[in-house]
Amino acid sequence: MTSDRQQPTFPTFDTVEEERRHRKQRLAAAFRLFGAFGFDEGAAGHITARDPELTDHFWVNPLAMNFKRIRVRDLLLVNAAGEVVHGTWRVNKAAFMIHSHIHEARPDVVAAAHSHSIYGKTLSTLRQPLLPLTQDACAFYGDHAVFDDYGGVVFEHDEGDRIAAALGSHKAAILANHGLLTVGATVDEAAWWFITMERSCQAQLLAEAAGDPVPIPHEQAAATASMIGHPMSGWYSFQPLYDWIVTEQPDFLEE
Repeated sequence: MTSDRQQPTFPTFDTVEEERRHRKQRLAAAFRLFGAFGFDEGAAGHITARDPELTDHFWVNPLAMNFKRIRVRDLLLVNAAGEVVHGTWRVNKAAFMIHSHIHEARPDVVAAAHSHSIYGKTLSTLRQPLLPLTQDACAFYGDHAVFDDYGGVVFEHDEGDRIAAALGSHKAAILANHGLLTVGATVDEAAWWFITMERSCQAQLLAEAAGDPVPIPHEQAAATASMIGHPMSGWYSFQPLYDWIVTEQPDFLEE
């Protein structure tokens, strides 16, 4: 008996419309996964995907729509002024203030993810980096920042600017007393970095509560990071989750 499943291959597109549909489908899938993993916290949290044609616009979740209910048709397109140009719901102001500055500062970033997940926000209160305690955590070794200047809910442009500056060229940031932020060259990559970073935060908190964990030495941690921390590794690691969510909850693809 043979399977009809195929090994994942990195997508290519003939038209901008195809690429836009793909990004929106992956974005809606990421929200469903975040909801399934319990990363939602009321109206907080957002993932964005840069539009492939209008590159100063991005697609984002509607304010106060549950992650578990989001479909492709629900996504909002927001311009550089924070105006909703496609969709009928309001946009989360904090989402615009954070993500607009990241997308502007980082042309290489297609997607950015942030939510108030329990272990990420717990570790963020310690204002310390993620340590290379496990192989998975090594994906972030030398490639994440700690933004240790909590300034309240991000409703001002200068706060968004400071977060983008702290992120720098990294794939992730720990926002003090707030939560995690990850970015990627694809929606898949950004979503995966968030998922695995949250799990690595959980592992670190458990290890530190149990005793005195021993980090992986620099040479081995750096070598491991070079293997599992690059963009294609992030993209590839998301594919089993996409396969699962599209099978379990195919309604998210409704346009």
